[in-house]
Amino acid sequence: MPGRLGHRFFNRPTVKVARGLLGCYLMRKVGSRLVCARITETEAYVGPNDKASHASRGRTPRTEVMFGPPGYLYVYLVYGMYHCLNVVTEEEGYPAAVLIRSVEVISPRQGKVISGPGRLCRALKISKRLNGQDIVTSRGVWFERGVLRKGEKIVTGKRIGVPYAGTWQYKPWRFWIKKEG
Repeated sequence: MPGRLGHRFFNRPTVKVARGLLGCYLMRKVGSRLVCARITETEAYVGPNDKASHASRGRTPRTEVMFGPPGYLYVYLVYGMYHCLNVVTEEEGYPAAVLIRSVEVISPRQGKVISGPGRLCRALKISKRLNGQDIVTSRGVWFERGVLRKGEKIVTGKRIGVPYAGTWQYKPWRFWIKKEG
């Protein structure tokens, strides 16, 4: 793999980062085992006015990391049982992040698709302990460059599971890889 993604990659408009992460690799070291998972679906949460974003309720202990610098993990618990993995984007002070929704495990279980942010976190042993971690310097979780494969394209649609957000739920800020043909 060509290399770790740096802070500059994440210090861009959130929607661009969400699209740009497709085909990249989520690397997770669990004990002595290294898991490589190709990112196949993401979702963007853009700024304090985005009613689907946790940051729309203001700066709180939970959302503090979203207001920090780009390239840090924002991991939170939903429904009291599922963790969700996000990476902070854009400039410090502007709360935005990309949710990783789905991956395809490359190693050690090649080809296994893990859909859903809660399942993904459970399978990769991602919990709130990783919240606030710098993914550029972390030895336990990071992102590496990737590309779309021949016959793949990016598809966009409305975000999932945010009916409380009113019209914001219809923003076409969910992205996934679709195989053509």
